[in-house]
Amino acid sequence: MNPPMLFSIILALFLLAGIRVIFEYKRALKFRFGKYVKTLDPGLRWVIPLIETIQIVDVRVITINIVSQEVMTADNVPCSIDGVVFFKISSPEKAVLEVEEYNFAITQLAQAALRDVCGKVELDTILSKREEMGKNIKAIVEQETSEWGIVIIDVKIKDIQLPENMRRMMANQAEAERSRRARVILALAEEQAAGKLLEAGKLIDQSPSAIKLRLYQTLANIAAEKNSTILFPFPEEALPRRARKKTKKIKKTKNKTNKS
Repeated sequence: MNPPMLFSIILALFLLAGIRVIFEYKRALKFRFGKYVKTLDPGLRWVIPLIETIQIVDVRVITINIVSQEVMTADNVPCSIDGVVFFKISSPEKAVLEVEEYNFAITQLAQAALRDVCGKVELDTILSKREEMGKNIKAIVEQETSEWGIVIIDVKIKDIQLPENMRRMMANQAEAERSRRARVILALAEEQAAGKLLEAGKLIDQSPSAIKLRLYQTLANIAAEKNSTILFPFPEEALPRRARKKTKKIKKTKNKTNKS
């Protein structure tokens, strides 16, 4: 093999060794002798072998789980809380040059922020205002990571584990609250029914025939049960009001005639 051909082969291998393909969702930081040069955009790129190196950074939204943390709330209730952090790298060079292993750093920050935020509020606030708790954790983490070229998109609280005795107490509280609501609704229904009955009684009392019809309707409902016996005397008190007045007038006239 002659020297020109050997040189051509070595040159071809040298050029091929420096070819790099960078995907659209990634960025590449180029270093020359360990010194940062620039950030390479997606596409086909070439670096000098043995002299230049690259470090790939993913610029998509990254998800990190917050390991379950033991938290003592403001009302002295122990609970285990875990969550998830969504973040995105806005400046690849800062994410690599300013912090070592940004994934681990964000995880530690999120864990500390979760314990800090949830430890300052009561358990009812954590259970009812998860979204607000997540925003508070996000604000704390975002304040620290802004210098690293990292944008915190959102922080969510996934699960809250409570002690067994606390679960039973909360279940009893919920049951008592539902029982209270049921009693209040029943009392309101009785009040409304009493008002309607009062109105109906006043309306029926205006007509003697209506009283009789209502009495007959009640007897018909009772008679639907064949195993019952109905005794229906007719004392004066059972008669309509106008009829009672007429009988009283008749008695008065009879008494006057007898006296005369």
